[in-house]
Amino acid sequence: MTAPIWLQQYKFIILLGLIGGILLVIGISQAVISAKKDSQVEIISKDAPSESSAEIVVDVSGAVEKPGVYRLPPSARLNDILVAAGGLSASADRAWVSRFLNLAAKINDGSKIYIPSAGEDLGKSTNVQFSPQEVSGGIAGVTTDPLINNNASGLININTASLEQLDSLWGIGAVRAQAIVDNRPFATIDELKSKAKIPNNVFERIKDQITVN
Repeated sequence: MTAPIWLQQYKFIILLGLIGGILLVIGISQAVISAKKDSQVEIISKDAPSESSAEIVVDVSGAVEKPGVYRLPPSARLNDILVAAGGLSASADRAWVSRFLNLAAKINDGSKIYIPSAGEDLGKSTNVQFSPQEVSGGIAGVTTDPLINNNASGLININTASLEQLDSLWGIGAVRAQAIVDNRPFATIDELKSKAKIPNNVFERIKDQITVN
């Protein structure tokens, strides 16, 4: 049986149409598959925090206003930790803090910071972990670690001391501590009277507790 005349006349066009339809279906299928794959790709923002910039966790206890475990940026210093904990409490041994702790020291993840109370017997207390070499790992104690004031004499260096360290000196207070910081450096401790306007009676009380070296 012969094909109808119209089929014979248009068979080439019909064949091209069928081929085009098949190619169109294949193209649509590929596009759908590609879209599904793209939707499974996780796009990470350039601002997303990396593991290297994760927070550090520090345990703060003792004579601070708000003892507890704190999360801070990895660049945090000891002073930042104490600020997060509400600062030193009224019972804190400020002389001990000024003499032994370096408030500018960086803190490692997992550190423990203990601030003793005034009059606390650190040598006998079972609650104070007073290790000479574990500040970076983390116990705050008397050591040569960066957390500790490196002045072996125990004197407060008025050229490098923090505001809190200066404030712990008799008769200084926050205003005079700021005046000392603003007028650094000092060649001699006597310059406190001329440059920072520290009264003579205050100077006489603190001169044996300070240094410029």
